[in-house]
Amino acid sequence: MKKIFGKVTGLIFLLSLLLTPQFASAIGFEVAAGVWNQDPSGDIRYKGETLSLGNDLKYGSEARFFGRAKIDMPLLIPNIYLMATPMEFEATGSKSVNFTFGDRTFTGNTNFTSSLQLDHYDIAFYYGLPFVKTATLGKLNVDAGLNVRFIDMKAEVKQGALNESKSLTIPLPMVYVGAQLKLIDKLSLEAELRGIALGSNHFYDLIGRVKYKVVSPVFISVGYRHEDIKIDRSNVKANLTFSGPFAEAGVEF
Repeated sequence: MKKIFGKVTGLIFLLSLLLTPQFASAIGFEVAAGVWNQDPSGDIRYKGETLSLGNDLKYGSEARFFGRAKIDMPLLIPNIYLMATPMEFEATGSKSVNFTFGDRTFTGNTNFTSSLQLDHYDIAFYYGLPFVKTATLGKLNVDAGLNVRFIDMKAEVKQGALNESKSLTIPLPMVYVGAQLKLIDKLSLEAELRGIALGSNHFYDLIGRVKYKVVSPVFISVGYRHEDIKIDRSNVKANLTFSGPFAEAGVEF
């Protein structure tokens, strides 16, 4: 996680160097922070038996902070979209039979604790499609580009003196598509799609939001986010979904 955070911090620092005064008037900014109520479902296994997030691991919904920033660059420089999404679940679970996780066998009918971390960090480079905005007199804008997602994953199971964990850092290239529809001056609808399918792995992230500009440059938004994840890598197999509403506040220049 520290390595990924360092990469993102380094990129932000590099961008700050590029934002010289002569470009400032041509650059647009949008920064927002909010809370997403993440409701997990699905299953995961590491070498051994499949564990259900709900029935075995007993995970429930968790409210987590997230943040994002968009930078509209001038001329032919691609626009930039940064997003950080922390995700972590922890609970006391149980299973009626013995089960294996990694190289350890855990006893059935005995409580165990587990945690699942799936933090991810996105960097997207995109362009707006100018003919769409022109044809709709500025009411509709469509963006398209490439998103790179860095996933910091760790799964751990503990039972008494037994402890087994598995960590993965996964970089993923993804398609990014976004759309913004201005209903009135202060009210707009937005949608975002990030996705990739590679062999037996896929990662889809869909976001929809309603944005209301309270007073320039401040806005508030509410929306819904859904992630569908399938991982088959390094002896880890997981079919996971995370869904739920979110609310955020930010500024837009």
